[in-house]
Amino acid sequence: MNFTRWSARLPGTQRRAAARADRTPATPPQPAPPDGGGPAGPGTVPAARAGSAPAPDTEPVPRLDALSVHDILGTVPALVAVVYGPEHRIAYVNDAYAALFGPRTPGAPAREALPELAELGLLPLMDQVLRSRKPRTVKSRRAPVAAGRHGYYTFTCTPIDVGDPGVGDHGATGEGTTGEGSTGEGTAGHGDGRRGVLVFAADVTDQVEAAERLRASERRQREAAVTLQRSLLPQELEQPDDLRVAATYQPGGSDTAVGGDWYDVITLGAGRTALVIGDVMGRGVRAAAVMGQLRTAVRAYARLDLPPHEVLQLLDGLAAEIDATQIATCVYAVHDPNEGRLVYASAGHLPILVRDPDGTVHRAAEPTGPPLGTGGWLHTSGSMPLGPGSSAVLYTDGLVERRHEDIDEGVAALERAFAGATGSPQVMCDRLIRALGVTQEHDDDVAMLVLQHPFRTGHDAELFHNAALELLGGIEAAPRARAFASGVLASWRFPTELRDLGVLAASELVANSLQHGEPPMRLRLRRTDRRLIIEVTDGDDHLPRRRRAEPADEAGRGISIIATIASSWGSRRTPGGGKAVWCEFALPGTGAHR
Repeated sequence: MNFTRWSARLPGTQRRAAARADRTPATPPQPAPPDGGGPAGPGTVPAARAGSAPAPDTEPVPRLDALSVHDILGTVPALVAVVYGPEHRIAYVNDAYAALFGPRTPGAPAREALPELAELGLLPLMDQVLRSRKPRTVKSRRAPVAAGRHGYYTFTCTPIDVGDPGVGDHGATGEGTTGEGSTGEGTAGHGDGRRGVLVFAADVTDQVEAAERLRASERRQREAAVTLQRSLLPQELEQPDDLRVAATYQPGGSDTAVGGDWYDVITLGAGRTALVIGDVMGRGVRAAAVMGQLRTAVRAYARLDLPPHEVLQLLDGLAAEIDATQIATCVYAVHDPNEGRLVYASAGHLPILVRDPDGTVHRAAEPTGPPLGTGGWLHTSGSMPLGPGSSAVLYTDGLVERRHEDIDEGVAALERAFAGATGSPQVMCDRLIRALGVTQEHDDDVAMLVLQHPFRTGHDAELFHNAALELLGGIEAAPRARAFASGVLASWRFPTELRDLGVLAASELVANSLQHGEPPMRLRLRRTDRRLIIEVTDGDDHLPRRRRAEPADEAGRGISIIATIASSWGSRRTPGGGKAVWCEFALPGTGAHR
């Protein structure tokens, strides 16, 4: 083989070193100048002058033409094999190749003598190189290195011209190649037997294993973040009496760190339900941890039964304390079945969508404040109808935001899909996910909450009733309230014991309102399939509290009596001023939560 011709095709550093060395001219020795010296001839060293250090001898640079394949490739630590002809017969393998795969017989075809290359899928690649005369590389191929062990190699196949058979080492060396830079055209007349392939394999096991360790570490971190986030999300959604609710959460694709999307459903009592969805910007465990703190805070603030904008106001201050660098959005909504409306407040979040029974979809309008944690903003509440037969969807930006598209286009696409979605809330979640093209490889987290206020018909409708009485005040208000409650509860066919407890609760709540409240007053009774709700509203906004009454006190026992006989009780301020005080009784055999 003419080394100076195919060495230019060696990969990497060997190619450049060989090329530089091959271009260096050798300097023949020159005769010494005569004594007394004239100018020195080319390639000579001038005589040393008196008092100067002698110049070192200049030795000629050796030519690489004299080196054989064995001299160069035999000691290379990388694997090297040279094959020739259409059957890729073996011309040469170096010591590193023989040490890994065993010695090979020169002249044998590769399919039989180099089975390891066939297993690695390199024979078709070598065919391409032989035909196209262009090098090809495959990266990180797994190859056996010892019993039960494997390594990884990057293989480069380079076209070369080999010498005449029988010349040089194992027929792999010899002259007769074309000029430098020869290609398939330049070897015309040499025949396919003169064309060969140099197979060069670099060991990349350390790099591959390091990359795999890094991927495994990132995978474990992502799994930890996903586990943390899923543990912070509701394990089981609360199911209100008057709503059907379903939610879905899907983390981003496998290459995406988990985000801070979250949702929650909170039953407030007296048939009212809070629905929350939010998004903490950023990725990883930190975003999930901030999300968990915000969700816990929302549940605590919701128990105060505050209007939506006041809940967001409290959450805004807390978000700034948790981490001022984290941006979070949130929408908090409350559904009241007695009013058939959804009251909401938004902190930089995408609008709620509500679908009427006829399929018309509405976006929640303003007000929308800035994201949580910005401070200095007074949030306000808005409302929209959500009566029987209506549905609503709350969602995060991962559902509708796409690269190179305006987010309004995504919201419009969701509106169209929501208008045609039918079935249970869970079925609607699945259909909306598919309609918006969200897959397992989606590049952002997606959280979605779907709720329905269903029509009640037939037997189901018999389990839901409402009755109300306006109270004008005066000494006759309490007897009227007791008589009204007794008649209504009897018509609803409640057991005697529950009817008596309901009448007592109505009497105590009305008496408390007469003593501490202001007109207008109203007594409302509501029955669901799981509980009896008794509520009294008046025009005074001072909320009652339970206190211990001394034996000599003539008042202060009403709320204590309510707390003792009822499953739960509470109070809240009503829009426009005033308050509502309520209590609940779980119906026998329904398993309603206390």
